[in-house]
Amino acid sequence: MELQKGRPQSDAGRLPKELRVYDTLDALGIEYDRVDHAPAMTMEVCKEIDEMLQATICKNLFLCNRQKTQFYLLMIPGDKVFKTKELSAQIGSARLSFADAEAMQEYLDITPGSVSVMGLMNDTGHHVRLLVDVDVLKGEYLGCHPCVNTSSLRMRTKDVFEVFVPHTGHDMTVVQLGMDS
Repeated sequence: MELQKGRPQSDAGRLPKELRVYDTLDALGIEYDRVDHAPAMTMEVCKEIDEMLQATICKNLFLCNRQKTQFYLLMIPGDKVFKTKELSAQIGSARLSFADAEAMQEYLDITPGSVSVMGLMNDTGHHVRLLVDVDVLKGEYLGCHPCVNTSSLRMRTKDVFEVFVPHTGHDMTVVQLGMDS
């Protein structure tokens, strides 16, 4: 693994959804570093990537209400525990559960293991509400996948939430999880 500045030199072998992330970040003038790696399917695998990126690596959880009529992308620090009751109370929603892979694909153009805030650019119908734990906003840098789990990006947290997210047209709701632990 090697930390590189910006997009890959070649588009060969890259999925269109990954290339759209680089195109969007470049068009918005957001600087980013990138590391390519084997598929990162667990938080343990992400730790090595985290050390290289020196950024806040989030757990990105794709959730829905019981009726599957409301969808949420929750970003929490990797070391925080998600408690559905705690989050449900803060956002005024019925009990939450993990949304299925079909909804993830439909709304974010992402598959399990690749969930990222970058997927919001694919949700042009604004079906997904962004929820961000307050601790995610505290770090200078944020790490995330470019809609695939074979690369990871490091960007300034400020650029993600003040430039990228507004560009997608999504609102952000700040939550505070783990208050009782």
